Amino acid sequence: MIRTTVIVAVLAGALAGCATMAPKYTRPEPPVPAAWPSGPAYKDVAGKPADMAVADIPWAEFFLDPQLRKVVALSLDNNRDLRVAALNIERSRAQYQIQRSDLFPKVDASAAGSVQRVPADLSGSGQAMIRHQYNVGLGVSSYELDLFGRVRSLKDQALEQYLATEQARRSVQISLVAEVAGNWLALAADRERLQLAKETLVSQQASYQLVKSRVEAGVSSALDLHQAQTSVDTARVDIARYTTFVAQDENALNLVVGSPVPAELLPAALSETLTALKDVAPGLPSDVLLRRPDILQAEGFLKGANANIGAARAAFFPRITLTSSVGVGSDGLSGLFKGGAFAWSFAPQITLPIFDAGSRQANLKVAEVDRDIAVAQYEKSIQTAFREVADALAQRGTIDDQLAAQQSLTDATGESYNLSQARYEKGVDSYLNVLDSQRSLYGAQQNMISVRLARLNNLATLYKVLGGGS
Repeated sequence: MIRTTVIVAVLAGALAGCATMAPKYTRPEPPVPAAWPSGPAYKDVAGKPADMAVADIPWAEFFLDPQLRKVVALSLDNNRDLRVAALNIERSRAQYQIQRSDLFPKVDASAAGSVQRVPADLSGSGQAMIRHQYNVGLGVSSYELDLFGRVRSLKDQALEQYLATEQARRSVQISLVAEVAGNWLALAADRERLQLAKETLVSQQASYQLVKSRVEAGVSSALDLHQAQTSVDTARVDIARYTTFVAQDENALNLVVGSPVPAELLPAALSETLTALKDVAPGLPSDVLLRRPDILQAEGFLKGANANIGAARAAFFPRITLTSSVGVGSDGLSGLFKGGAFAWSFAPQITLPIFDAGSRQANLKVAEVDRDIAVAQYEKSIQTAFREVADALAQRGTIDDQLAAQQSLTDATGESYNLSQARYEKGVDSYLNVLDSQRSLYGAQQNMISVRLARLNNLATLYKVLGGGS
């Protein structure tokens, strides 16, 4: 019996290393161009070779603002989506361990005892009797010899699912860091807009008092006074509106961080030192996209679906299961470990599929279609990622020109406002020209904040779409 057990164990170990019937996996070719788009919007940004991939730069080195760093670190500790992603990894790891355990025999120890009274009519001796039976032993129950790789294919599928959840966690973390940065910047911009509205209100109130004194002196008309009043009221409306936006931005930031953000970590204005990244050279699409965690996650699902085909194919072949036990038995506890009490059993079973009304063939078809669906989803993930990077590069290639033009426009409208104000005070122009110049300047200043915000947001977006480091 000992020799038989050893042979079975050796055979099981040898079979555990058998190849599966899954198709050989080949990574699909990326369904995107080999180079990023080019043209006026990109200004050769997309054509430069990458000295260092953004994916190799940790977020704490990419973002330099100390307040933002602390807020991001706070979110990594408290964000619930990231917690769920981490818990999904633990769950998937446990499922993989469960599936992997089927490759090995499960040995259980058992001890049993029974007492039975046999009536005289059923007793061979014609007298009532009491029977005692005790058993102690080790047993292997329903261990499948994985001759055709069915169990190993299921193990491989579970492994790919586990690896995919790890990539999902990385993807959630990268998105979280970028989202925190975006919300933090939005709060900074709205605080700047609120401050601008307050400063504009002070200026317009001063202008209103000036016009009022001119009206009282008979130099200006009541129309000028009412026009000045509209500027004051417009600034008051904007103060109320941006006060609401600031509060909502703080609420959004608290939600994504997962806990209240301390006041000292909130930005007062847009940071011009958000990141040390001065230029972006993404490198080739194949180098960038295939390293993104969401692409790796989609490929993990594809590999898992490919492995599942092996299990579906193996179902067409015989399955051999082993059941065995070894131990001692006796009709009394004192006799369990005496000579002659040794007992064993060995019960192999083979199951050969003959007729199942097409069930196995349908299961194989489902597995193959699932694989094809996973291929399409993997390719779509690459196409989506390519578009995201291309959009970010297009904005990166033009945002500096937009910022320079907006700065020039703001400076020009500021000079126009000063001149119109001076001409009004000298009685050369009406207050309507002052009002138009003031509105143009206020709008240009607001747009300047928006363009600066777009430039900083573009950097956070590039960190995300280029698969920023952890």
